Amino acid sequence: MADRPIARTLLKISGESLAPAGEFGVDPEMAARVAEEIAAAHRQEVQLAVVVGAGNLVRGACFAERGTNRATADQMGMLGTAINTLALQDALERVGVETRAASAMEMKTFMEPYIRRRAIRHLEKGRVVLLAGGTGNPYFTTDTAAALRATELGVDAILKATKVDGIYTADPKLDPDAVRLERVTFQEALNKNLGIMDRTAFTLCMENRMPIMVFDMFEAGNMARAVAGEEIGTWVVPE
Repeated sequence: MADRPIARTLLKISGESLAPAGEFGVDPEMAARVAEEIAAAHRQEVQLAVVVGAGNLVRGACFAERGTNRATADQMGMLGTAINTLALQDALERVGVETRAASAMEMKTFMEPYIRRRAIRHLEKGRVVLLAGGTGNPYFTTDTAAALRATELGVDAILKATKVDGIYTADPKLDPDAVRLERVTFQEALNKNLGIMDRTAFTLCMENRMPIMVFDMFEAGNMARAVAGEEIGTWVVPE
């Protein structure tokens, strides 16, 4: 994928990217910053879908660990993704990007239902498509939702935005000898237990030969560089 512009992509961002530093909630300034980065990528004439997590609002797994029914806890997380999606949609439209928000859960007062063909048509018309509600089912993460939607929409690659500039052999914050990898195959990532996505999401990408780029979204301009095919992070690729 390197050195070749991406025509259609899915961007996976964490809910924490919308939160004040070290805190919970949605910070309008952080949402605006993320929106500017997405807008810069969109100006590359890439067809862009976005899945955002909800870790800044609620972590279903944490509630489940403390006794909340797992299905209920995950549904709370799905609602959190809808809040983040609306915040990001507003921020994008304030910088002139036309959007459509679609939910895997019925939420017609706020956004349209996710329908694959309709979402593809929005992409073809140049709209950024924001995908809320995860897969619409409990027991699945937003990483899995990103892998599923990327496969359904026929994107060229998943761009996984993180706080680090790629995949390392170990946690670079804990191990000074950790080495950044420029490219790794799916099987190598599994063998080395690199933890790029949860196992369900990663397996779905591997089976569908869906490349993944892990990059630092907090470096200004990186999103636009990523869709342009520049080597700014780590590519996870088929054999």
